[in-house]
Amino acid sequence: MFTRTSFTIVTLWISLMTLQGNAADKLNVGDKAPDFSLPLATKDSITEALKLSDVVGKNNIILAFYPADWSGGCTVEMCTMRDNFAVLGDLGATVFGISGDYAYSHREWAKHHNLQFGLLADHDHQVAKTYSSYNAESGYNIRTIYVIDRNGDIAYIDPAYKAREASSFENLKAALAKLKQAR
Repeated sequence: MFTRTSFTIVTLWISLMTLQGNAADKLNVGDKAPDFSLPLATKDSITEALKLSDVVGKNNIILAFYPADWSGGCTVEMCTMRDNFAVLGDLGATVFGISGDYAYSHREWAKHHNLQFGLLADHDHQVAKTYSSYNAESGYNIRTIYVIDRNGDIAYIDPAYKAREASSFENLKAALAKLKQAR
């Protein structure tokens, strides 16, 4: 007979197994970066797809997950990347922003803010989910930074990047400088 206590125990066990599964699926520094292919928009154009594995090896890659184009914190985050584009380049990094917005919104937003880097359109949030950068409750990406090294490995993760705090950007630059020294 299935009692209320049995039901509670089974429910707790399923919850525990789900949490353990999510923890096991979470990406860590040193893991291979999962490959993906997404539409890419720049201030000048939209391309059908950029495949991560096609750009790995040229530079370290910054994947900057953000909630939405045209919002305050996201504008601060991407404009910080824009204003420091040369510094990031000198540190051997290529920047890609990723949100659930469509490529057409990305192009207009990139044009409006004169962004020199590409924005990837992850409308179904599959890449954000793979990179533990999606909030199912809000339906938006979580502001998260990943650095992928030239070998395709995750070299740095900031799971709670703070766009309005200089220390988050300074930590990103320090991680890139460390990768540059290791070369």
